[in-house]
Amino acid sequence: MNMDGFDYKSSDFEQEAELLKTLAHPVRLCIVKSLIKKGACNVSTMYTCLEMPQSTISQHLGKLKQANVVKAERDGLEIYYKVENPVVIQMMEILFKDEE
Repeated sequence: MNMDGFDYKSSDFEQEAELLKTLAHPVRLCIVKSLIKKGACNVSTMYTCLEMPQSTISQHLGKLKQANVVKAERDGLEIYYKVENPVVIQMMEILFKDEE
């Protein structure tokens, strides 16, 4: 650590920055918040709730999955998404603490 208390190495912050970038979209925040609140859900159910095209929701879910924000589990023909990442859950609790 240097004299002023800051010890910056970009590699130390890349993963966190990518997570924040992934969550920094209103639709993705809504999806993550809803999955935490309601539990596992498929795209068809999200489509009904969000009132936007399934393809749009699927694109957002793809980005969330790639960033390890959501996990996908197949049940027959359906894929259910859920949030198991404890860091993401804690972040969402902090962001939306006034809504509880």
